[in-house]
Amino acid sequence: MQTSHNLTSFHKTKTMKTIYTPDALPVLPVFSQAAISSDFVYMSGNIGCTKEFKLVPGVVQAQTHAALENIRTILKAAGSDLKHIIKANIYMMDMEKEFGLMNEVYMQAYACRMCVGVKYLPFSTAIEIKCVAEILK
Repeated sequence: MQTSHNLTSFHKTKTMKTIYTPDALPVLPVFSQAAISSDFVYMSGNIGCTKEFKLVPGVVQAQTHAALENIRTILKAAGSDLKHIIKANIYMMDMEKEFGLMNEVYMQAYACRMCVGVKYLPFSTAIEIKCVAEILK
C-alpha cells in the first residue's frame, strides 16, 4: 500500500543575528559566541578558560566564575545580562563532588538551570555552561 505525503516547505520569517565580541573568549571560526532570534539570545557553551585557551587555575569555583564572566560579556554585547537568563544547561565532569562548590558561584546568576554529569568536556574543564536569555527592549 502506498501513501502520499503532502510536504510543505518551511520558510524562516525571522532573521538570526550572530553575536561576537572581542572582549569575550574567542571561538573557532565555525562557531559563534551566541545568536539572537526574536527577543532571545542563545549562548554557545562556555568553559572556565582564558582567552589563550588555558584553564583558569583553581578548582571548579574559579572555572565557574570565569565561564559566567564570559557569558556576562557576551550577553552584554547582545543587549542582555545574567539576570535575564531564563534557562541554563550546566555540564559537569564530577557533579557528585563539585556540585555544591559550583553552586556557590553560580548563585549570582539565579537562573533556572539543569545540571548534567558528563564524561568529558573540552580541555578537560570541570564545567561548561550554555544558556538562553531574554533581550529587553
